[in-house]
Amino acid sequence: MNRYDYMIAGRWRNHENIRPLLEGLRKAGKKVYCFLDNAYDGNGVFIDKTGNGVEDFMTKLETTEDWQTNSTFRKIYENDMNGLQESKEFILVFPAGLAAHMELGVAFGGGKKCYGIGEPEKYETLYLMFDKIFPDSKSFLEYAK
Repeated sequence: MNRYDYMIAGRWRNHENIRPLLEGLRKAGKKVYCFLDNAYDGNGVFIDKTGNGVEDFMTKLETTEDWQTNSTFRKIYENDMNGLQESKEFILVFPAGLAAHMELGVAFGGGKKCYGIGEPEKYETLYLMFDKIFPDSKSFLEYAK
């Protein structure tokens, strides 16, 4: 049994475009896992649910040498993987980073329906994993009704 209808993946730097989708799905009565719901403060990493600390967080994430042993990074990984496993369907909001693209592969491999929202920087052959790519959140919300 799935705990969530959808998992939303993307990048923190794109949180302004992800929030309206998250709020729209919840307003429609959908259960959604989204990394934006998680705050972290530890091991030199701080980010709150509003996105405060995003640039420092991303810089630390992208340049750390202790990523394999950092307990905060481990918690982020576990939260996101559990959210993915407990969701029926997967949404990736462009632009998205490498981690979100890996989550797409996990979702597809797990037999989940996968959707993209927005315009990719460039199209990749593996984007055929998507059941559909929508131009914007509004289009997806209409589809998801």
